[in-house]
Amino acid sequence: MSQPLRVIQWTTGNIGRRSLRAILARPDLELVGVFAHGADKVGLDAAALCDWPSPTGVRATDDVDALLALRPDACCYNPLWPSIDDLVRLLEAGVNVCSSAAWITGGKQAPADLDRVRAACAAGGSTIFGSGAHPGLTNMVGMVLSGACERVDEIRITESVDCSTYESAGTQTAMGFSQPPDTPGLAESVRVESEVFAESAAMMADAMGVTLDRMSFDVEFTVATADSDLGFMQIPAGTVAGVMGYHRGWVGDRNVVSVGFNWTMGSHVVPPKPLAHGHVIQVFGLPNMRTVIHCLPPVDWTEEGFMGLGMIYTAMPVTNAVPAVVAAAPGIATLADLPVVTGRVAHL
Repeated sequence: MSQPLRVIQWTTGNIGRRSLRAILARPDLELVGVFAHGADKVGLDAAALCDWPSPTGVRATDDVDALLALRPDACCYNPLWPSIDDLVRLLEAGVNVCSSAAWITGGKQAPADLDRVRAACAAGGSTIFGSGAHPGLTNMVGMVLSGACERVDEIRITESVDCSTYESAGTQTAMGFSQPPDTPGLAESVRVESEVFAESAAMMADAMGVTLDRMSFDVEFTVATADSDLGFMQIPAGTVAGVMGYHRGWVGDRNVVSVGFNWTMGSHVVPPKPLAHGHVIQVFGLPNMRTVIHCLPPVDWTEEGFMGLGMIYTAMPVTNAVPAVVAAAPGIATLADLPVVTGRVAHL
């Protein structure tokens, strides 16, 4: 067996700690460092940050120079939003980056920032790759389904779920929840907040050999019929409790790719379309193809609630891609560029 790839974990929040556990569990990956965003985590053993059963000897740090000195092959990069400065430091140092932080192609970044990332990849001979559950795995499934069609008219992917188990008040508020539906600029706020979906739509179009003429965004808000207390935030009656929107790619007057969401918060709302409680992936063409991905607990699931399942579902398409990203050509790699990313059979 070849030497395991040396990996650092960047942040240990909801998604990062799931990635951290997966790194520790894989014999082909060696955890060599952990970046801690919070001062309260600096100095803690990695095991304490992800409920690993035994000490690892790897302690979290906020010293980026110290992490780079470890000469890691790759970084699992899991903050909520990417920092171009951090990405450039990692990539220039030759560290391949696998990210769940709102990155699919980098298309939502300012052109100057995207140029910095490309230059850093060239300088370090490194690769950056972004994925997750949605966008990410759902786009890959959509592209695979299109391979069964003689003709593709449109790929449409919808995350259709109750989001109230995702306890991030800041993110949910930016997506419109708890706001009056007539709040000035609310639709634009949601568009910007969800713009990574547009990246994934463009990526799918490119993979199918289509050059998009333009992107558009449409959104519909549904209000709560009664007050909801979700613990981490309140949804008052009359404020937004349902958000349904799509980032759409067009060729002329044809909508050929659509990536979006039908999200609700709490029980006091009736969305425009009933929730599918999963990811609805449709290919319209010859023939039409449709599947729904449900993320379900195994029989040995012990955590209260199912939020953890979603975090694993988001982290693993990134963490499991590390070997393929390390082997990829330098630059920005997408789901359409890598070989099939798989999980690993559990050791008995």
